[in-house]
Amino acid sequence: MRTRVLTVVLAFAVLAVAGFAVPLLGVTASQRTQQLVAARTADLDRFAGLAGQAAESGDTGALTAEVTRYTELYGEAVVVVDARRAPVAQTGGMRAADPAVARLVDAALRNQRVSPGGTLRPWSRGDHLLARPVGTGTRVSGAVVLRVSVRAAADDIALRWALVLAGAGLFAVTCVLLARFATRWVVRPLHRLDRAVGALAAGLPAEHARAGGPPELRQLATGFNRMADAVTTALEQQRRLVADTSHQLRNPLAALRLRIDSLQSRLPASATRTYTGVTAELARMEHLLDDLLALANAEHRAGELSVMDAREACCDATAVAAAQAQLWRPVAEQAGVQLEFTAGPSVLMSCAEDELAQVADILLDNAIKYAGSGAHVGTRCFTEGPDAVFEVRDDGPGLATGELAQAGTRFWRSERHRDVRGSGLGLAIAEQLVTGRGGRVECTAVEPHGLRVRVVLPKGGGA
Repeated sequence: MRTRVLTVVLAFAVLAVAGFAVPLLGVTASQRTQQLVAARTADLDRFAGLAGQAAESGDTGALTAEVTRYTELYGEAVVVVDARRAPVAQTGGMRAADPAVARLVDAALRNQRVSPGGTLRPWSRGDHLLARPVGTGTRVSGAVVLRVSVRAAADDIALRWALVLAGAGLFAVTCVLLARFATRWVVRPLHRLDRAVGALAAGLPAEHARAGGPPELRQLATGFNRMADAVTTALEQQRRLVADTSHQLRNPLAALRLRIDSLQSRLPASATRTYTGVTAELARMEHLLDDLLALANAEHRAGELSVMDAREACCDATAVAAAQAQLWRPVAEQAGVQLEFTAGPSVLMSCAEDELAQVADILLDNAIKYAGSGAHVGTRCFTEGPDAVFEVRDDGPGLATGELAQAGTRFWRSERHRDVRGSGLGLAIAEQLVTGRGGRVECTAVEPHGLRVRVVLPKGGGA
């Protein structure tokens, strides 16, 4: 955010500097050009006056001396001709017969003044020619041509431009420093507030955001701190409730199981069915409690990962999947399910080994339980673009199209599997573990029947 704000502020600063400097550069060059033209026009008028006096008196000595001294002093050539285009005075190597000079002489004899057009620039070089008729009105008795050097004027313009650009650069640097200070003053409290919000959203204890910046941000930080205290207290109470509940429930359940088990030998045969139902429900309660605690831990872990952006964890998904398939193979054989693992090259996945093992246990348990006897369950690991994929696929009854979207919903179970033991929290736990690492769990149908569950995570190890 700071970079974007700073970029916008600097863009406005650059536009402001350009809007000030560019016109000033143009005005500076134009003024120096006008000064040069005005000075040389005055010299031409003086030479024209001397040429007019020489034409009336027939004495060209004063004119020739003045033109010679001018050329020696300024290094600029002068040509003076009479009405018949005959040279009266020529200095600096310029001659009346030169084509460019001859054209200007013709224009001056037609009573036309010739001045250089355009504005000088620091890179302007060469000479400009100026011409003025001798005499007034219709009595033109000659012409004066002056070759003007623009080098000195161009150097003056370059110096003035350098001063203007230096001032503009100093102003731009000042704007940059002020913009950095202003954006830092505004954005730094927002960064602290963002970190505090992220920690709070993850269920972690949020440190108080220090008040700073404009009054509106200080007021916002103060309000957030009050809210964070209330939310943190509520979350801590909720965690304590889950921990206390698990502790308080496990002891009565354990005692209840001991008492029920001790009754088995004393019950008549007619009570066997009731006893079996009670122990099954007790096992279901224990399993449900374990899943609730696992889900709470997975949510907390996912929140921590979302704040810390801990993507450096990496494991060999192929090795983990092979090990878990080997562990579940006896369970699958007992259920009449054929479990196979398709070996392949090592696939590095961005997650911890124990997390992937827990997810694999959930997916394999579901596949074995719900595929049914005689089904085939296959698992494999592979890469797909920038992602690593762990897949469990079965050819059991699967899920209907409308049920696939609800597969990860907590406590949801398909109607066709109500008779199978389960809490409906397995996929929810897996999704929390996977999404915390920046991945996703996908459930799709398999033709002609069956279910495919894919765990998609970024490749590990910078792959």
